[in-house]
Amino acid sequence: MESLEEELLDFSRTSPMTLILPCLFSELEGSALAKIVDELAQVKYLDQIIIGLDRASEAQFEYAKKYFARLPQNHKILWNDGYRLQTVHQLLKKERLAPSERGKGYNVWYCMGYFLSCGTSQILALHDCDILTYEKGLLAKLLYPVANPTFEFKFCKGYYYRQANNKLNGRVTRLLVSPLLRSLKKVVRDNTFLDYIDSFRYPLSGEFSMMVDVVNTIRIPYDWGLEVGVLYDVYRNYNLNKICQADIANAYDHKHQDLSLENREQGLSKMSIDICKALFRKMAASGQVFSQEIFRTIKATYYRTALDYIERYHSDAIMNGLTLDRHNEEKAIELFAQSIILAGNAFLQNPHMTPVIPSWNRVMSADSNILQKIYDAVEADNS
Repeated sequence: MESLEEELLDFSRTSPMTLILPCLFSELEGSALAKIVDELAQVKYLDQIIIGLDRASEAQFEYAKKYFARLPQNHKILWNDGYRLQTVHQLLKKERLAPSERGKGYNVWYCMGYFLSCGTSQILALHDCDILTYEKGLLAKLLYPVANPTFEFKFCKGYYYRQANNKLNGRVTRLLVSPLLRSLKKVVRDNTFLDYIDSFRYPLSGEFSMMVDVVNTIRIPYDWGLEVGVLYDVYRNYNLNKICQADIANAYDHKHQDLSLENREQGLSKMSIDICKALFRKMAASGQVFSQEIFRTIKATYYRTALDYIERYHSDAIMNGLTLDRHNEEKAIELFAQSIILAGNAFLQNPHMTPVIPSWNRVMSADSNILQKIYDAVEADNS
């Protein structure tokens, strides 16, 4: 790992690198982010760290500035709830160019805008702030494929094996996305986008890196469909030989969401609906026609396929000395099956809805001074 970091330090002299950390203020009160900051403080090849801070009062923002002060790199905090950035947001909203809802995508999008406004880095990486098993080697492995000038990759997606504390994790990927993709490929023939998404070992991972020109062109969803949306736009804009995935961690564990059986607007309930909607919209954009009957068929095929997956996971857990609660696994599948129908209904009832945020290229063409406005707002907040 040291040799990898030494190479990255060498690469950084001609290709400066930036890391985005999207977080909620509540994560500053947990143990995961504290360890992440301690690890990042040892990273020498980063030119800049951009922290997107959501759900924070003015007092909490001031606390955050002190919290991140131990980072030796140039770092700035985007106070998304602050007056200055909200003023910029309202300007964009009037032009129908702003994210229409708050969420991770909203946070990341404005961080990308500030990244572009600085104009100093050539490479951008992003990872979540709830990683309990974080080590700085994760970032090195994530950046290396894009940073190495002898490689031709423009985008790298991170993946890892989701096992911690003798438990098989990653429910949404294992029990929703993987069986859903297999089911869609049975119902919808010859869809190259499905083959592409299915080729990723962990399509929902929140860790990726990219060149600056990718940042300019992608259109990302504001909700839990962020990762699917990013993968789609990279697929649409670049040849496959410019896209890669990398094994970035031997162990990975993070904060786990509740199933939220009673509230479809929270937890894995909302997450699963958003992910399904993102998949359906991207397939429709590729020419796929959907109907109520097709969604019913997808749901039935998914349910049977997902149950088969539980058998495999149960065998895998026993073989590797892990625990697996089959009852809770089937409860999750029943919830996800309902999510497919709810997402399908939402798509059919509102086909004109556009949950993706415009690319920064489009925003800059509408307002040539927008990046300067974002830069000035962030600098003033952090002064």
